[in-house]
Amino acid sequence: MTEQPVKIRVPPGADEGSRLRVAGKGAPGHGGPPGDLIIETHVRPHPYFRREGLDLHLRLPVTLAEALGGASVEVPTPQGSVKLTIPPRTQSGARLRLRERGVQRGDKKGDLFVEIDVRLPDKDAPDLLTAAREAESTYSKPVREGIRL
Repeated sequence: MTEQPVKIRVPPGADEGSRLRVAGKGAPGHGGPPGDLIIETHVRPHPYFRREGLDLHLRLPVTLAEALGGASVEVPTPQGSVKLTIPPRTQSGARLRLRERGVQRGDKKGDLFVEIDVRLPDKDAPDLLTAAREAESTYSKPVREGIRL
């Protein structure tokens, strides 16, 4: 049996474990004609996106000011960057959905779910700490309400 390079086209949206068949390019049977070559795809993890079917998930860092006051920020998608509106007072862990900005396979498109990750400043900021302590009175209810040990 000799090895020969085979060109294949992996269709957009192929997932982990997708199987592709290339007719007549496999090993021959018992003295018969060549069989089919079956290829199973392996998809490397992306550094930012996590995939679930056709949907993608992205954890997006935002500043304290963007979360508190609301903002319009650039978000990467497989189709290019888009603007995402972050509503005022968005909490860390909130999920925002961008319809049809996930993986496309044929005529189906998944969604992109953006999980907000509020990042506090990493430098010492005494004025900010003072302001945060003064803001304690603006919570409508205790932040740990309902959590019991």
